[in-house]
Amino acid sequence: MLNFQEELDLSPHSCLYDILVKEDHLLRKLNNLVDFSFIIEEVRENYCLDDGRNAVDPIQMFKYLLLKVIYNLSDRDLVSRAFTDLSFKYFLGLAPEENVIHATSLTKFRRLRLKDEVFLDKLIAKSVEIALQKGVINSTTIIVDATHTKSAYNAKSPIEILRERSKNLRKKVYQIDESIKNKLPTKYTGTELKEELRYSNDLLRVLEKEPKVSLIPGIKESMNLLEETIEDDLEHMKSTMDHDAKIGHKTKDTAFFGYKTHIAMDDNRIVTAAVVTTGEKSDGKYLANLIEKSEANGIKVETVLGDAAYSGKDNLKYTNKKEITLVAKLVPAVSKGFRDKNDGFEFNKDAGMMVCPAGEMASRKAKQGKKDQNTNQTITYYFDVEKCKRCLIRENCYKNEAKSKTYSISIKSELHQEQMHFEKTERFKKLSRNRYMIEAKNSEIKNRHGFRTNKSDGLFGMNIQAATTLFVVNLKRILTLMDE
Repeated sequence: MLNFQEELDLSPHSCLYDILVKEDHLLRKLNNLVDFSFIIEEVRENYCLDDGRNAVDPIQMFKYLLLKVIYNLSDRDLVSRAFTDLSFKYFLGLAPEENVIHATSLTKFRRLRLKDEVFLDKLIAKSVEIALQKGVINSTTIIVDATHTKSAYNAKSPIEILRERSKNLRKKVYQIDESIKNKLPTKYTGTELKEELRYSNDLLRVLEKEPKVSLIPGIKESMNLLEETIEDDLEHMKSTMDHDAKIGHKTKDTAFFGYKTHIAMDDNRIVTAAVVTTGEKSDGKYLANLIEKSEANGIKVETVLGDAAYSGKDNLKYTNKKEITLVAKLVPAVSKGFRDKNDGFEFNKDAGMMVCPAGEMASRKAKQGKKDQNTNQTITYYFDVEKCKRCLIRENCYKNEAKSKTYSISIKSELHQEQMHFEKTERFKKLSRNRYMIEAKNSEIKNRHGFRTNKSDGLFGMNIQAATTLFVVNLKRILTLMDE
């Protein structure tokens, strides 16, 4: 049954907060900045209003999730710290002597109460609303980029993850006291998940009886992580890897298994929109979505900064139609063509034909492709293949046994030509220098707030993580701008 508290419980010890949680403490400043009662309406329909036991206040549960992001903690480490850290209890609306929730309640809250498909959009919209109210957004420029998050399962099955985490735990234990090895249960080497779960539980129970190692912070964290994995598998009985995660590519030679978060932020570093997708999705196709979400959140968009991934023909058409300046370099294949300009082929303007390095002119040419398509048309020049076979320098441009020899050049559209001209201007160069800001934002959410790896599998879990993480970084940025 839905229940929530509007004020801090009266307690003779509440005066401790005035002494220990100063006015400049981050958590007090966040409490003063945000009226968290908005979360009630967001989750109300996912609770029973008049039956069952009283549920934990959803505002408090939501704040637990924010603390998890702010301090980059596991569920168990979060609850453990909340029990002793008065700044946490102040933020959560608990009296100093009050108890905290069980860690498993957070999993249930995420899965059962935050089922809104647009929760990410709503949290970003709320933070942008606060920023507008505080007058810290005054720009008409947004910067776009995508950052990747690896799946916690890393393309592995639950049994592989359990073994990896129990192995890491044992390794840390041996570094402290190798003699404890004889007390540990025999490792399971079979293929049954239930047996691996049993072994992991036995391992934890033995270590709990060895306080000289189990109370060491690094080992305790590894034990908490293993226990969290066990409970997750017991609840869901997973038998395969993360089904939603997909393989994406950061470069030609490096790949990752997970998700992408496509982000737009203004040049005051407030995130204005985001879209979470699986890892294989291309960055550029979400530009229009990010612009429209930003505008829906009250941002007037006149300029967009992005990398070459956003300079596709569709995006050029879209921004041109909306009279938005797109500061994104064309990909080399478009601006320079696929050919090496030093390959020796030259264009004879009088004949209107290409001439090969040996001085032979093409015999004919043909236009390939159709107008107004996503790809550029090309002009293909055809050479006399019999001459190519006899050419003394044929190794450079003719493959043995080839039945034809052609040379193609992309026909740049008017949009591409305009963008190429824009790239050479001082305005383009000046604006493009600010794109680094979003790289710094991506680094912040990954390194400070645990966005490098997803905390729970699935696209749903990734959306919840993105929603709370981007909400937190926006609130922190608003506080920083207000203090400037």
